[in-house]
Amino acid sequence: MDLGAIGMGLAFAFMWSSAFTSAHMIVAEAPPLWALAARFLISGLIGVSIAVATGQSFRLTRAQWRATAIFGICQNVLYLGLNFIAMQTVDASLAAIIASTMPLIVALAGWLVFGEKTRPLGAAGLVAGVVGVVVIMASRLSGGGLGPSVILCGIAVMALALATMTVRGASSGGNVLMIVGLQMLVGAAILAVAATATETVAIHWSPRLILAFTYTTLVPGLLATWVWFKLVNRIGAVRAATFHFLNPFFGVLIAAVLLHEHVGPGDVLGVVIIAGGILAVQVSKQAR
Repeated sequence: MDLGAIGMGLAFAFMWSSAFTSAHMIVAEAPPLWALAARFLISGLIGVSIAVATGQSFRLTRAQWRATAIFGICQNVLYLGLNFIAMQTVDASLAAIIASTMPLIVALAGWLVFGEKTRPLGAAGLVAGVVGVVVIMASRLSGGGLGPSVILCGIAVMALALATMTVRGASSGGNVLMIVGLQMLVGAAILAVAATATETVAIHWSPRLILAFTYTTLVPGLLATWVWFKLVNRIGAVRAATFHFLNPFFGVLIAAVLLHEHVGPGDVLGVVIIAGGILAVQVSKQAR
């Protein structure tokens, strides 16, 4: 893995993890589904416009159209939509920790559902991931920090794992930015319908909301997704997924610094265990 790929991986992990903190700022002052629909509309239009300007085409392969639809629904509508709703009442750090377990869920599903062989190191990583989640949930439960929103976060990460498993290799064949833009427009359309049916547009305009919305739209929303697709094309999905082990650290750190969220000893211990489990699973896959 070259230095360029390492830099891309670190940048992706930081941007991806920071989205939970910026999202928490947004939903405190705007309806979550309307805010997310607007974000995807803007990001999608920018992505498609840049793709057209750089010579990319709307003529995608069948696998790419499938990836566009699946990511638009599973990642943008279910994963991010449920997370935005949940973060009205749940800490950004906890939402980031739950979402960071996605590589473990993918590895577990590959073993149980698809019959993929798992090395002892990978099995140990899965066990460690479960232990880390239990440690964090136990500490949060004792502090009264759990509720129905945690279930939404759990469903959300399951949807992201499903999207990851069903679109393997779909980023090959070019038109990467076009795919990124189109899947965001799919999410925007569906979320707008859901928001119309369930939410009232009531926005408390403030500099913090504007900055958080702009950052979320351009950085985690557009740039991080593009970096992820490019990184997968450069070093492969298995090696790229190794950088997910940094997400629990970055997610908790950013939320603690910007939102002043309390991080207890149980959270720290759980994050370390989960991160080690993710790394063990990915190293095991590389060895295989």
